[in-house]
Amino acid sequence: MNEKLQRVYIPMTETGFYILFCLQDEMHGYNITQKVKQMTNNEIIISAGTMYGSLSKMEKDGLIQFTKEEGKRKFYIITNSGQEILDIELRRIERLYKNSKGESLDGN
Repeated sequence: MNEKLQRVYIPMTETGFYILFCLQDEMHGYNITQKVKQMTNNEIIISAGTMYGSLSKMEKDGLIQFTKEEGKRKFYIITNSGQEILDIELRRIERLYKNSKGESLDGN
């Protein structure tokens, strides 16, 4: 894993997290916005500017890749590097949650 990418993306912003999480399935930006609104009960609403800026940066950094275009909609999917970053972040969040509950990661 590229250490520079880890320094840039870990810890992740909620926006970055949800974009990568959603792109485990092929989607376009508007799809992601709607899914995140649904997943978070309208608590997180990603603006178009933030969405497309994030998609562009993540694509440039190799975390996601363009797959196809239908009309004006560009579809993306997570890459292996993006999945590694997402997995690191999921483990970090799990550790934070368990520590907040007084649990250790080994279940003791």
